[in-house]
Amino acid sequence: MILAAVILPLIAGASIPLIKWKNKLHMHVYDMIAVLITTAIVWYMIITPGAEALTLVTFPGDLSIAFRLDSLSMVFAGMISLLWPLATLYSYEYLMHDNHQNIFFMFYTMTYGVTLGIAMAANILTMYFFYELLTIVTVPLVMHTLTRKAILASRKYMYYSLGGAAFAFLGMIFIISYGSTIEFKLGGVLDMARVGSRTNVLLLIYVFAFMGFGVKAAVCPFNSWLPDAGVAPTPVTALLHAVAVVKSGAFAIIRLTFYLFGADFIRGTWAQYVTMSVVIITILYGSARAVKETHIKRRLAYSTISNLSYILFGVTLLTPYGMVAALIHMVMHAIIKISAFFCAGAVIERSKREYVYELDGLGYNMPQVFGLFTLSSLALMGVPGLGGFISKWNLALAAIDTGRPLAYAGVAALLVSALLTAIYMLTVVARAFFPKGDYDIRVNTGISDPGPRMLIPLYIFAIAMIVFGINSTYLIDYLMSIVSGIA
Repeated sequence: MILAAVILPLIAGASIPLIKWKNKLHMHVYDMIAVLITTAIVWYMIITPGAEALTLVTFPGDLSIAFRLDSLSMVFAGMISLLWPLATLYSYEYLMHDNHQNIFFMFYTMTYGVTLGIAMAANILTMYFFYELLTIVTVPLVMHTLTRKAILASRKYMYYSLGGAAFAFLGMIFIISYGSTIEFKLGGVLDMARVGSRTNVLLLIYVFAFMGFGVKAAVCPFNSWLPDAGVAPTPVTALLHAVAVVKSGAFAIIRLTFYLFGADFIRGTWAQYVTMSVVIITILYGSARAVKETHIKRRLAYSTISNLSYILFGVTLLTPYGMVAALIHMVMHAIIKISAFFCAGAVIERSKREYVYELDGLGYNMPQVFGLFTLSSLALMGVPGLGGFISKWNLALAAIDTGRPLAYAGVAALLVSALLTAIYMLTVVARAFFPKGDYDIRVNTGISDPGPRMLIPLYIFAIAMIVFGINSTYLIDYLMSIVSGIA
């Protein structure tokens, strides 16, 4: 079933351009059935978990391409599988007038299978293989419109991703050489008898691998590809910024830190301080640039840069509570940010306006979209009662629990970032509902909310934000059981 979850979207996606469709609706039905079956398979495995691993290919030296659905995999795969059908449904209406839907949904659906491959990888070699494959299948999505900006953005994204993967490759080689196994094991796999006096070398390799995987997680200074990738269609940017690509980078760093090198090996060393300093700087940089940015999708992209480092801040605390807080924010940010991007995409698709200063009065023409965007903004700020507050609160508590001065600096960065988030998100809301005095209502004539295929996912995201904000006890308890090794 693990193999089916990975292979089905790959085959279904690859076959879309090969079939002669009578109309777009038939292709959409075929694609959605494949996506829903994949989601059903993933959730069947989550509900009825087993400890078995599937070894697909074996190489000399105890290397293999293998899959296993462990507890951490369930979090990432479960999140992906719930969001993907909603993103696909949204895409059908967003790309209604696109002439290259076959190619788009080919790569879009294949990306689902590749991302599940990362989530359910049993070892570092498998995760690295699918991590590289993720770059290959998402580059065509970034350049989908084939404009000059799109081609340049896709080229930049590819260069950055492949360059980062080269540094991640170093980490894999050293794990193969100095680890007792290449399979993921909570607590780490380093064989200290082999490491011997090479501790500083291994720490340096950890930092290299952290930054390598951190390219997809958009850490400073390797994040300029992410705002540029906003030229892609909104369903793509939402996946890039909320679900597939950037979260794969964060997920890989969690695996690298807690399941390969081990938190005990890194805690209290210069490697911890370097990586934590990088993510604190990224938190502040992303928020500050978002305030300055006037293009709505690029503004949200810089917000993603900041919020991804919230996750990595929890990771670099190197405590069980820090890991729990990181996983909470990984889930909450995925829901909040995909909602915000889909709202922005609906505005762009319906009004053909992309800049914040062009949004005056649109809140009255698109009340549902901007109402839902307001809710997303409040959640991203961390307003109590919404999902974003839960993750930020736990990150702050986890940092304070460490008692380290640099962790306190991280808490200060979270507070400053929350203030900046309020500025760059609520200015959009203010423009939409409180236009300037010289605003002419006639300029928005003919603009309205989108249809149900775009609105239904947005309402589901809104419900999730509220439900998690009111009661996230079950999620937190489950994540605690993962970190403690019980689940």
